[in-house]
Amino acid sequence: MIELLIGIVGMVLIVVGFVLDEFWNKFNQNTVRYNIVNICGSLLLIYYAFSLNSWPFIILNVVWFLAALIKLVKIMKK
Repeated sequence: MIELLIGIVGMVLIVVGFVLDEFWNKFNQNTVRYNIVNICGSLLLIYYAFSLNSWPFIILNVVWFLAALIKLVKIMKK
């Protein structure tokens, strides 16, 4: 049950980040907030995918995590 809750929270973070990026100009791919939301959401979804032993989902979220992390590092260097 806890794994499911972790997966739901991760999914909500990713979806909220996406929706805010689409409809709120101050929350976009070039903000720290957006990338932290994606990092947290993808980490929770990686954990959830491991609990399901779902390798395609693990790989998808590892790539999502790395992309957000790299973008965050670039933003922080500016």
